[in-house]
Amino acid sequence: MPKINGKNVLHILGEKIKPGEVKTIDLSTAKLYTHTDVNVPIIIEHSRTPGPVVLITAGIHGDEINGVEIVRQLIRRKINEPEKGTIICIPVVNIYGFLNMERTYPDGRDLNRVFPGTKSGSLASRFAYQLINDVLPVADLCIDFHAGGAKRFNAPQIRINEGNSESLKYAQIFNAPFTVYSKLLSKSYREACVKKDLPCLLFEGGMSADNNKEVAKEGVDGVMRILKHLGMLKEKQKINEAAAPTIMINDTRWIRAGHSGLFHNKINIGDFVRKGQFMASITDPYGTMYRNVKAPNDGYIININYSPIVYQGDAIYHISKEL
Repeated sequence: MPKINGKNVLHILGEKIKPGEVKTIDLSTAKLYTHTDVNVPIIIEHSRTPGPVVLITAGIHGDEINGVEIVRQLIRRKINEPEKGTIICIPVVNIYGFLNMERTYPDGRDLNRVFPGTKSGSLASRFAYQLINDVLPVADLCIDFHAGGAKRFNAPQIRINEGNSESLKYAQIFNAPFTVYSKLLSKSYREACVKKDLPCLLFEGGMSADNNKEVAKEGVDGVMRILKHLGMLKEKQKINEAAAPTIMINDTRWIRAGHSGLFHNKINIGDFVRKGQFMASITDPYGTMYRNVKAPNDGYIININYSPIVYQGDAIYHISKEL
């Protein structure tokens, strides 16, 4: 439960945030080699009226810019100013990776594989420990923004673990184009939230080192729907209703390149394809080899590899299996 006393005072990172107060708290991390301080800004909007605490994070992987842009828009457009309750935004969790446009921490570790962290472990582990112990306990709901890695573009989607009815409820309210049942990754932020009985929505959209306008819109609109449902969205904020209910995906498979060569994609992200449908071709640079890539089953395409060159065995499409 949130650490809010009878006077509606929020306690976080050793500081008190009074009703109606707006505060940015810097979560201190290790210094750079130059002895320059590195802080992760945590932006807190605490309403005078008691209500839920929503924690919104992005940039756990430093090169995933789409999520950072979504949280930036929430702040810039004042969507994070709640009618009631509290909204906590951390636009860039992995500030080191963001500075270097890299996925990992300077110690080479993936921050999303070290939760809940340890007090005296690696740099990434120490930061994870701070986040879990000093910030997460105040939250009632977590929304975490991610993007696909390398050249792999994810259709906007919410990932939840199967059997979690509360997360499913919030996923349907968020109403991204797709909702995907996805197993919890060991030592991930989402797993840490689930272990604390906190509903956590993991948004995936776009690809790393890219800023996609349509993906950002889906993320912002989804957050607004959540806040409206919770009674936290101010009346002046105009919400965009989704064109259709989210498409539920229970199972998926990766389609891998059967040959190495130039990859020529012929379909769009989010398309529904039929078994045997032509989706792409793979050629060599010399005009002597041409191979078709066909859909192995009916399904929705929720990830496309936009790399112009692929090796045999590379993942080129992520497709749903059951409809």
